[in-house]
Amino acid sequence: MKVNIRKIKGPWNDGYALDKHIVSSTYLYDNELGHPQFDTVRTEVGEAVYQLKYRASWAQSPLLATAIYEHIVPLLPKIGLVIPMPASQVRQQQPVSTVARDLAGLMNVTSFENIIQKAPSTTGKKLKDLGTKAEKHAELAGRLTIQDSIAGTGQWNALLVDDLFDTGASMEAACAALQTYPKISGVYVAALTWK
Repeated sequence: MKVNIRKIKGPWNDGYALDKHIVSSTYLYDNELGHPQFDTVRTEVGEAVYQLKYRASWAQSPLLATAIYEHIVPLLPKIGLVIPMPASQVRQQQPVSTVARDLAGLMNVTSFENIIQKAPSTTGKKLKDLGTKAEKHAELAGRLTIQDSIAGTGQWNALLVDDLFDTGASMEAACAALQTYPKISGVYVAALTWK
């Protein structure tokens, strides 16, 4: 899979994204229901993420996991566990969790899907509909907590996986929560795409 790695900065130890999500999006017309239609050109990674999330093309997951394993993992220190970002939408199968499991398998570590618990919104607002990073931070305030899911007393470097890096508000909130967990040594991040 063709990638264009970009370093992403934030309150984590180190982080990278595989590629930009969309190359271009041109308005075409409004359909019979009044919804705008676009001609959208995505990167190879962006198209794989789109197919995984919105077309339930689960065959994309191992391809995306392999891209992280080959292009991002070598840039990081030894990782002891993989953690997917908590989902913002309820689905029968969560795309980011699936990629995290596939990646953990390649790395021969465990994927912990329930360490970060996300409480429901009290405002009913969706992060993707909020315009500023400050609004997103306010919406996430106090909603992410840690569940002690790791047996033993050691400390491990964690790799937090997300599908899209935009303002970084979600990743920052998740990292802040993980940094309070005594069993996490360092927090590293991998995003499939950036906006």
